[in-house]
This record gives sequence, structure tokens and C-alpha cells, in this order.
Amino acid sequence: MNAIRTKRLNFRYEGQKERTLDAVDFELNFGEIALLSGSSGSGKSTLMSILCGIIPHITTGEISGKAYVCGEDIGGMTMSQICRKVGVVLQNADAQIIQNTVEDEIAFGCENLGMPREKITENINRACEKMSLSPQWNTRTLSGGQKQRLITASTLAMDPKIIILDEPLANLDGEGADLLEKALKRLAINGYAILIIEHRVDKVAPYADVIWHIENGKVLKADDKEAYMQSRAERIEDVCSVKPSDRVILSAKDAGFSVGGRKILSGVNLDVHKGERLLILGENGSGKTTLTRLLARLYKPTEGRVEQNINEKLGKRAGKKWFRHVGVVYQNPNYQLFMPTVEKEIAFGARDKDFARRIMRLFGLEKLAHRHPQSLSEGQKRLVSVAAVCASDPDVLILDEPTVGQDYENLKRLTELVNVLHKETGNTVITVTHDVRCADALCDRAIVVEGGKIAEQGGKEVAAEFFAKFRTVG
Repeated sequence: MNAIRTKRLNFRYEGQKERTLDAVDFELNFGEIALLSGSSGSGKSTLMSILCGIIPHITTGEISGKAYVCGEDIGGMTMSQICRKVGVVLQNADAQIIQNTVEDEIAFGCENLGMPREKITENINRACEKMSLSPQWNTRTLSGGQKQRLITASTLAMDPKIIILDEPLANLDGEGADLLEKALKRLAINGYAILIIEHRVDKVAPYADVIWHIENGKVLKADDKEAYMQSRAERIEDVCSVKPSDRVILSAKDAGFSVGGRKILSGVNLDVHKGERLLILGENGSGKTTLTRLLARLYKPTEGRVEQNINEKLGKRAGKKWFRHVGVVYQNPNYQLFMPTVEKEIAFGARDKDFARRIMRLFGLEKLAHRHPQSLSEGQKRLVSVAAVCASDPDVLILDEPTVGQDYENLKRLTELVNVLHKETGNTVITVTHDVRCADALCDRAIVVEGGKIAEQGGKEVAAEFFAKFRTVG
């Protein structure tokens, strides 16, 4: 029996001329894991939104054709009725987490379904075990990857027989990704239907029973799974030959950071050199993002100190002048997109108008120039956030998971552009990533953060050894 089936499904957003979905015939069976992949903005999240009732109950537009869940036409179902059959894990974890503890967050959905207290407790414990979470953890202190595992656990705890996950590997390390996929495979073996919408084809394809590709609103089944996977798993070659300076511009000295009684970093000693590309690696919750925030003056160390030698006039405080020299791209682009159009977003802090226009062209954003940034797909938002920070031409560019949500072509484009600007400007690039495909191409030196401390550091070989611990393809 089909868990999900669509028949000649069409959709056009209000105010758009072109259809986002065009005569889509798609199916997902019980006992199956299906992968849906394609370019950023190609319609993946739109299809998901229809299947879980977000369209048309929350987001409106012109819809035609049919969509069935468990054999029932969802056109006559309320969103509540659909949600009891279809569990959804969305891209933006921060937008979904509302409770203070892991336990309460997982319980929230179960309570809304009217589950008995004993069943809720049982489901919380089972979901935490599957996702390697502690029920007592404070949700505000979780890393991006831990948050991703939490929203997945919250969905699993509600016991839907159909589960749709939108970019579930976005912020997961290798261990976390394998943990999630093995849990999903076990569910499929037990009769669940799993749809994974994901750009990291190399990580998902080995677990998938079928692959669907979406492009320009059309959805087609990939006949050769191995060929499809290999075409999107090739690692990007490093062609940048700029030699870093010996001059230290940022320095952490016995630096540490604690919050809410939880020690995240301790005893960190690190020198960052002018013109180098520093790659920061580590598992979820190891302290990578916290380290970049200390270097960027977004956090103040609770022990030790962080010093700068970028420019003696910058002083010791973060402010407008500081952030003209140190540009930060956050994990979640929604936190830094605030202008009414993409064009104005990139021009806002740009070095000058000509440079802003050039950045727009290089990043392939001219067609989106007049769109509101918050109306874009998550992958497009990420591209805009990187472009906007690059347009400010900072001395230090800090990228926290910059390739999340990017299809393979945009992944290559973004990596190449970061290196083009690096060669032109001699800037320092600090990158946090879990993506093995781009890691080597953004690395002169790599450090591995483990348990809040720097466990290893060295050249590209350190990155190679780190990723070799996890299952990779390519």
C-alpha cells in the first residue's frame, strides 16, 4: 500500500508567475526509505509542505491535482488529521523548539495527541535513546546538531507511521548522521514510510531504497542510484595556493566558556594567522561554534582571554567598527537576514556599490535580487547570508556550517568563491563544517575540538583522519 501518492500535482505561490510544482507524480511506500534531492529552490520543501498540510492551511497559493496519504485524499482533511498520520522534521530546529528541557520538548507533541502519561514517558525514553539525548538537558545550551536530533526525537515520539525529514543531516556530524539513518532504517524495516529531503546524497543514498530527483518543478525517479550518488559525492579539489603570514591576528589564551553551570570550552590555546584558512572540526556539542563566537567577540570568555592584532584601533569591544573587520556567517541564516530584498541585504554592509553588484553576480543571486530574503528556501537564504558577509570584505571571515542546504553545484560554487575572494583580498577564513566534500578545499590548517578542548591540530591530514572515522562515500 502507498503511504503517500500524488497525481498530476501542481502548485504556484501567490504572486509567482511560474509553477513551483508541475504535474508531479510521486509515491512513497510503507517499509521504504525514499530520498528526494535536487537544486536549492527546486520545490522539495513545497512538496513536503503539501504532504503535511502546511499548504494550503498555512501557506496559500494555487493548487491542483491530487495528493493521497494512506489512500485518503488530503484535500478533504484538516491539518490536524494529516499530522496524526504524517510526522515532519523541518529544517530550522530553532523555530520548532519551544520548551526549556529535552524531556518537555519531546512530551509536548505527545500531549497534544492525548497520549496517556505512561506512554509519553516510555516514548520520551525510547526517543532519547535512539537520538543519544539526555531528557534533563537544557534546550538553550544544545549545539546545532543536538537540536537537530531533538526535533527528530520529538517527531519519532509521536509514533507517526509516515515520517518526512527536511535536511535532517544539516548540522549533524558523521556519528550523528549515521545514528539517525540507522534508526530510520530500523523503522522502515518495521513498516514505517520514510521520506528524506536532503542535499548530502553521499550520506543518505546508501540507506535509501529509492531516489527521486526534482528539478524545475518536475519529479523523476533516478534509475541508477549509484551513478546519481557518485555525481554528487565528489570531493572538491583545493586549487588555492595563497601562503599564510606568520603574523598572529587572533589569539585564545587558556580561554574557556561556561553557561548555566555547564562548561563548554576550557583551557583553549589557539593562534590564528593572517591570511590562513583554518578549519574547525569536531562532533556535535564539542564547542566548535562557541570557539568561533569567542574569536568573533560575540561571547566573552568566562576564563582566560582572547586577544586581537587585526588593527590596534579596534580596541577590546565588539561594535560596528569591529564587525567591519570580522564578518560572521551564523549556522542559522534567519538570524542575520533583515532587509526587504536580497539586493538591499547584500548592499547593506558592502564595501561599496560596485563590489555589492559583483558579489550578487558571482553568487548567482541576480534573479533573486527583488525577493524578500525570508521568502527564499533555506539553501538560498544560506547563500544570501554568505554573500552579504563577503560583500563587507572583512579581514576575518568566519563561516559556521556555510554549505548547509546547498545542492552540489552551489556547494562547489560557494567553496570556489570563498577561495577566489581569499586570493584577491588575503583575508583570513575560519570555517566550521561537517561536510567532507568541501573540507579539504577550505583548509590550510585544521583543528579538532573534543570535549571543549583542542584535541588535535595540523594540516590537511588532520581533516582526512577526522572524516575517515565515519562512513563516507567518494
